[in-house]
Amino acid sequence: MKRKKNMFVHFILDPISISETATEASFAARYGCLVLIENVERLDVGALVSIRGAGRVKISRFLGADPYLSGEVRPIQDRVNYESSNELTSKISQLKESIKNLNSLEIKLKAPADSPLQTRLINSLNWAEDEPPVEFDESFLPSLQERLSFSALQPISGSTKSELSRLQQERLKAMDMKDTVERLELSMGLIKENISSIAAKLAIQSLDIR
Repeated sequence: MKRKKNMFVHFILDPISISETATEASFAARYGCLVLIENVERLDVGALVSIRGAGRVKISRFLGADPYLSGEVRPIQDRVNYESSNELTSKISQLKESIKNLNSLEIKLKAPADSPLQTRLINSLNWAEDEPPVEFDESFLPSLQERLSFSALQPISGSTKSELSRLQQERLKAMDMKDTVERLELSMGLIKENISSIAAKLAIQSLDIR
């Protein structure tokens, strides 16, 4: 991919074991996401930067580290299985409906003032359905179905530390998957669990009100 001023790659370094006798930790760049800088607002100190994740990438090689890390990346996208197109369409519809149902429950839940916004799921769904920027390299852009399959992987109101940890693990699984239908099934399972969790919290909340 050619260098562009309004894009960068965010990646996670995973610790790896080279040998039992190694005294220093070694790391590998496992997950990468191509990020688009949408807006930069200059502040008195620093800047407020709005970014948008665009798609998964694999770092082919590092080229330099000064003044910042640079390298070559290639897109990672799901395999296209035309035989499962009807199943894919059906699961996408189910996912979108389930996300809306979950969000309808979530906004009824009383949350502390410092809690995350209760619209993360809907915002994620809207982002997935947004048209990509005109200047974006299409070879790096996932399909609409692939983008939607990631949209449910958001925290919900009142999530415990264990639930957030579980969500992180599910996100990593989703990043590894190359089958959109498989990821949709993972997302639907998570949505169903979250609906049950929110419904239980709402039941407790109604008892407290009484």
